[in-house]
Amino acid sequence: MGFSKYTALALVALRAVSVFAADSVEEELETPAALPNLAVSVSASFPNAEVFGVKLINGHATQAVLSFTNNEAEPVQVALIGGALSSLQPIAPGLHPSAAIVRNITATRYDIEIPAGEKQTLPYTFTTDLHPQDLRLNLIAVVSSQAGNVYQVQAYNETVSVVEAATSIFDPQIIFLYLFLLAAFAGTLYFVYKTWIETLFPQSKRGGKGGERAKRSSGGSKKAVAPEDQVSVIGADGPAVTTGAEAQKAYDESWIPEHHLNRPTAKRVKSGASSKQKTRVVAE
Repeated sequence: MGFSKYTALALVALRAVSVFAADSVEEELETPAALPNLAVSVSASFPNAEVFGVKLINGHATQAVLSFTNNEAEPVQVALIGGALSSLQPIAPGLHPSAAIVRNITATRYDIEIPAGEKQTLPYTFTTDLHPQDLRLNLIAVVSSQAGNVYQVQAYNETVSVVEAATSIFDPQIIFLYLFLLAAFAGTLYFVYKTWIETLFPQSKRGGKGGERAKRSSGGSKKAVAPEDQVSVIGADGPAVTTGAEAQKAYDESWIPEHHLNRPTAKRVKSGASSKQKTRVVAE
């Protein structure tokens, strides 16, 4: 019951962090981190901070290390760590101090006990997603004592800069984006070519007549085949022409009768005019 009571009180106390962070009174901003009624001091450091100050990079986790020193005679318990980012502009008269808060930082629950006279460091990580600007970062630790009292101990209250992450061409997200845009551009060009450009340039028909394909297949080194020796052959690529001797090699001649193989040769008959001329020469 006592533990749940401390946690409930810590949650109530954390709600007041934003109001405490937005207080514009300079004297309150410069008060030490230790409360008068609790001898506990807290300081925050940023391992990845630059020389020119703390920068909160959008989309990247910011790591802070909180160092606790318990100077009490009894153990204390760190319940929560949270904070807020507030504007540097002065608040208009009549407005509540919480109007200066730009963004509350997510609180992290710890419930870690620090023995008397000991030190303890706790990591605290948070992320931001804001417009680049200068803001005031206020980190608060909610600490409870053995008597059941809940205290808000300020750990950090300084100006920080919110910046965008630096882009690189070797970033996997950038590389994937470039590849996607390149593929979309190539697909668009191919569609335009197949739809409009290809129709403007009709392709010539492949092949040709049988004699022309036979001449191209022979490489032009062979002599032309006489028309009476040409045999028409129909193949996979259409009709072609080849010689009779080449055509005979494509089948078995053993089963064909000889009178079909031995074709009669045509005899040349001399014309009458030429015979009469020879007769006159002999008579003379």
